[in-house]
Amino acid sequence: MQGLQDKVILIAGAATGLGAASARRLAQEGAKVVVGDLNLAGAEETAAAINDTGGRAVAVRFDISDDASVRELVSVAVRTYGGLDAVHINAGDMGAVQQDTDVVDIDLAIWDRTIAVNLRGHMLVTRHTVPELLARGGGAIVYTSSIASFTGEPKRPAYAVTKAGINALARHVASRWGRDGVRANAITPGLILTPEIRDGAPPEMLKAMLARTRSPRHGEASDVAGMVAYLLSDEGSWINGQTVNVDGGTVLR
Repeated sequence: MQGLQDKVILIAGAATGLGAASARRLAQEGAKVVVGDLNLAGAEETAAAINDTGGRAVAVRFDISDDASVRELVSVAVRTYGGLDAVHINAGDMGAVQQDTDVVDIDLAIWDRTIAVNLRGHMLVTRHTVPELLARGGGAIVYTSSIASFTGEPKRPAYAVTKAGINALARHVASRWGRDGVRANAITPGLILTPEIRDGAPPEMLKAMLARTRSPRHGEASDVAGMVAYLLSDEGSWINGQTVNVDGGTVLR
């Protein structure tokens, strides 16, 4: 894709799954990648795989729910590569998601943790990266949201609320800094067969979820990575403030 060669791209949440796939794709396109994650071993594995194939990547441990940690992550990216051109924010606490029941029964600690990671954390990465993007004359941000942000589920209210908030955050950034050259979009994936889901989900559940789509197959991490690369590239330069479904036609909007 055009416009990714030698760009410095920070990925907040890239040790495994969608973030790791996006890191590898962006490196293949010639970007210099900063692989940030709470799971340092996983981040180092992702960075090593990129470097071993001729790409350029550095791993950094950070906690998206901690302001000082986010600030240091961005500082490391700038110190290492001299600036920042784009950001992909992809972090989430899947342990908390599994305990996200409904608004009557949910443990408030789970609600607060989900807000801290999925929404406050995404705001923290945004607030510390936007000035760096502006210093380079503009740049792009892509948030990982979810179709849960607008489908309405009987469970996972904290997850859905935070993902809806991410969509609003993308629109805010686009509206506030779009004329200064900063673009912000959110990707809303459906079910993606990450290794964890492929190995752990019951086959009958996967079959039922596939029946809800308009596709002959489930999504792969590479489907999301391709959209991330497009939205961060020059080819996506006239797309701003949008939520983009990558869900095999599960939701039509």
